[in-house]
Amino acid sequence: MQVRPEQLADHLARGLRDVYVVHGDEPLRAQEAADAIRAAVRAAGASERKVFVVSGAHFDWSGVLGASQSMGLFADQQLIEIRIPSGKPGKDGSEALQELAAQAGPDSRLLVHLPKLDWQQQKAAWFGALDGAGVSIAADVIERNALPAWLAKRFALQGQRVEAGAAGEATLAFMADRVEGNLLAAHQEIQKLGLLHPPGEITFAQVEDAVLDVARHDVQHLCDAVMAVQVPRALRMLDGLQAEGEAAVFVHYKLSDDIRAMKRIQDAMADGKPLPMALREARIWGARERLFERALPRLSGLMAARLVSAASECDGVLKGLRHPQWPTEPWDALRRLVLMMLQALRPEGAQAGLVLRT
Repeated sequence: MQVRPEQLADHLARGLRDVYVVHGDEPLRAQEAADAIRAAVRAAGASERKVFVVSGAHFDWSGVLGASQSMGLFADQQLIEIRIPSGKPGKDGSEALQELAAQAGPDSRLLVHLPKLDWQQQKAAWFGALDGAGVSIAADVIERNALPAWLAKRFALQGQRVEAGAAGEATLAFMADRVEGNLLAAHQEIQKLGLLHPPGEITFAQVEDAVLDVARHDVQHLCDAVMAVQVPRALRMLDGLQAEGEAAVFVHYKLSDDIRAMKRIQDAMADGKPLPMALREARIWGARERLFERALPRLSGLMAARLVSAASECDGVLKGLRHPQWPTEPWDALRRLVLMMLQALRPEGAQAGLVLRT
């Protein structure tokens, strides 16, 4: 059974299940979900908690199995917590987790912590056994377009709200830009505003004065911003990745991978394949399918070929080769490549106002 993080409090209020799995790569959401589960289990009478961290392929699962079958001298109920940082329990772990899921009950509940899982891991027998015996909570990253609403809810929890209308939307957008990809910092900034100002309405000026720029930029999010032709966001994220010390070659790899994928999809469609099949063959899945579906009609075949060539030229710059039409600094070359992609993908007739700065 799957429960979203925002549904967990209502779920716990209705009663506890024997098994809980928290998986995902957003630390704040994972931490808050686990804290809520622990509190509910304690309130239900569990006075003992045992924690196991699965480290390495040779972890001894017998201790976990033994702990789940034994109770403390004074404890009526217990919580067994298992943390698997790799997300891969191995053969012995798979069998042990299935056994633990079958044995779990009100006297010995189970909480399993996992990182973000891919679709193959979620199809594994051990995950199916855990999910079938209880509840799984996906602590996923909150995407940029959903972040203002999340911020507004967090303000409401401490009795604060932004101004109504466009002014409030601007305040939330400003804050979202500065905490994107870093929910823990966003939570801390909201708490700080709660200490600085009383309950009620907070203004843009108050937020601007208090909130630091604590965004963490992700290369995949940069690629998505480029595909969506979100010009200011894409350029801001590129600058952020440089400031955070991200490897320029990795940024280039992800950008050029999207360029090659668009060219392959165009070639496949020219050969008569339908778009859904071409997307699958290019390994474009989920939300990225929609980005490509919107972007491809705006990209001419000539421009796709030019971008492939540009990606190759940019790769040469990153490897120390000089090109008369390209800047010599790696990050300046990446900026040029990003601007070329944004120009090629912009809607027809849009006033993009992009300048290739070198």
